[in-house]
Amino acid sequence: MAESGWLTRSLEQKVPYDSNYSGAIRPDSLKTAFLETIDFIQKGEKVDKLVSFLFQGLIIQRNAQQIDLAKPHNLQIATIIELLTKHFDAKYSSDGASRLPVLALYAAYQCLVNETKRFEGKALLPMESHTSADSRSGRIGDIDIVDEKNKAFEAVEVKHGIPITTQLVKDAFEKFKTTQVNRYYLLSTANIDTTQKAEIDKEIERIKNIHGCHVIANGLIPSLKYYLRLLSDTSEFIENYVNLIEIDTALKFEHKKEWNNIISQM
Repeated sequence: MAESGWLTRSLEQKVPYDSNYSGAIRPDSLKTAFLETIDFIQKGEKVDKLVSFLFQGLIIQRNAQQIDLAKPHNLQIATIIELLTKHFDAKYSSDGASRLPVLALYAAYQCLVNETKRFEGKALLPMESHTSADSRSGRIGDIDIVDEKNKAFEAVEVKHGIPITTQLVKDAFEKFKTTQVNRYYLLSTANIDTTQKAEIDKEIERIKNIHGCHVIANGLIPSLKYYLRLLSDTSEFIENYVNLIEIDTALKFEHKKEWNNIISQM
């Protein structure tokens, strides 16, 4: 579909699907399998068995994606942080790992909105799709909290593996400058670029003076430690995090399986 930039153009060639097909289907083994399957179907031999085989394969693949995730209880905060860090930083072959820190922060906020006085009367908005652009959705962060009048109250933007720089702070301000948000957190698993610390602080002060919002730039892990200390029961946080992993469409099977692998090695 021409209106979607997310879909491959590999199949969108004005030539027949035969052995000379020029589309850049990758890997090569997939291209061969695709074209040979079409050829087999066109010859009309045992098509019913082929369709049965394909559907059985899809069923097997679907069932392989279903996994019960571990939900350990009564863990010390240090242990939780260690588990999360391993889950964030594991080597994955597919995209989606950058979503994990966002889910962890969101799981913490699910607890905080019910436990801390600061969030009395406030509402934690559902998370947007991982591929949703903030400019189209109207959201100002990965995590958004609104007040009693449904106005922006607090927001969090999470970066994975990207140090916080002055430019990131400026980019964040562009997102919320037309709102009256009270606090804006810019958190990264890679912490702050120490060579730009003075410039970052200067930009944060400038934003405070012209807008009034308190921008907080920090490492994600130190922030999570602080949030977990505020909770009366960290088991609820683990429950929330695992539930989010189970339902988030940006994650693949390997992200879920890795969580169980990490827990099994405790």
